[in-house]
Amino acid sequence: MQRLAPVMLTPEQAAALHPAPVMTESKIARLRLLAADPHPKIRERAALDPHLPADVFEVLARDPEVEVRACVARNEATPCDVLRRLVDDPSERVRGFLAVNFFVPQDAMERLAEDRSPVVRDLVRWKAELATA
Repeated sequence: MQRLAPVMLTPEQAAALHPAPVMTESKIARLRLLAADPHPKIRERAALDPHLPADVFEVLARDPEVEVRACVARNEATPCDVLRRLVDDPSERVRGFLAVNFFVPQDAMERLAEDRSPVVRDLVRWKAELATA
């Protein structure tokens, strides 16, 4: 019966068996097209991609749509300088996603800890508690 049990793989073993596709110039060009799409949902999808070029993150961080900027704030691949600029975003939702992104630099987190929004401050506190648990 034990022979029929599934084999458990470590994340490293699974990644080795199923490598991510190679990012090509044509895929990067498609991401640039998605980021420039007039429909905000398409731009949101681009903003969540970890392979998005740094200059496109910069553009999407200034998008007029809150949800697009929130996706930039959520993305763990967003450059630190872009994350730092989003600390001043007028949207509580954007700043809230920044507060729970583990890749936000410490200086930006310190500013978020003093945010005008109690929700953002609570999220910063919650994330700090997770890190020390």
